[in-house]
Amino acid sequence: MNRVRIPLVRIAHARSGDKADWVDFGLFAWNAAGYRILEREVTAERVRQHFAPWLPGEVDRWPLPNILALKLLLKGALQGGGARNLRLDNLGKAMAGALLRMEIEISEDELQTALNERRIGWWGDLS
Repeated sequence: MNRVRIPLVRIAHARSGDKADWVDFGLFAWNAAGYRILEREVTAERVRQHFAPWLPGEVDRWPLPNILALKLLLKGALQGGGARNLRLDNLGKAMAGALLRMEIEISEDELQTALNERRIGWWGDLS
């Protein structure tokens, strides 16, 4: 079985927020096949490692299967808060883009299933 490395953006999209010193993400799969991959591959530890250069704190993760999403909370990600440091790219939207560039390794078959299954959103079918 051939394996491929893909960025999360191939199978998901993200919404983000930032408050005080925390960043939170909603990582949404486009369909159930993509959600199964996210649930298995996007662990709190992998997200912490992906953001290690910027993240002194922990990552909390909650699966939200009814909406095909993971909620991720990055503690300490803003290093004191958005207004307290000199970084220009530290707020939630920029970090959501960085999350979507995180790579995972999956089988080619899984990727094809996730890409070919109908896309859905909270508002309905996107096909």
